[in-house]
Amino acid sequence: MSILPILVAPDPRLKVKAQPVTEVDDALRRLIADMLETMYAAPGVGLAAPQVGINKQLVVLDIAKKDEEAQPMALINPEILWRSEETNVYEEGCLSVPEHYAEVTRPARVRLRYQDSQNEIREIEADGLLATVLQHEIDHLSGTLFVDHLSTLKRGMILRKLEKARKFNMKM
Repeated sequence: MSILPILVAPDPRLKVKAQPVTEVDDALRRLIADMLETMYAAPGVGLAAPQVGINKQLVVLDIAKKDEEAQPMALINPEILWRSEETNVYEEGCLSVPEHYAEVTRPARVRLRYQDSQNEIREIEADGLLATVLQHEIDHLSGTLFVDHLSTLKRGMILRKLEKARKFNMKM
């Protein structure tokens, strides 16, 4: 297993729509393991393949608290089937938008279909933090970042700060 480099906004690869996974094989399972290791090391609760420069519909996540046993999930070709009209607001952050957080309103509950790492079709209904993390990570597969849910002003401020930090780090 290895830790993969995480792309940081405004990297244009984060805005590309991910392609469906066509084969669940050992190479994909290695990628899942690498993505989980990368996510845990960051640390984060979710990571989408586009965030590590891989244009595939794949997300990993684990919302277990630090004092709980890990509960990693890998979702291949996830598709949201239903969203509740009721909403929740969570303060979100993102490994591709480091050190920036903002409140985002999303549906409180979702139901989705996905393939697992054994190529089995599964469905899950989620609420609370799990529903938020699932929606956040699935957004990455369509090239959407959590800042895209913010006002133009807030989004612009965050992206300008990230671009300034990127330019500063390039000079170092």
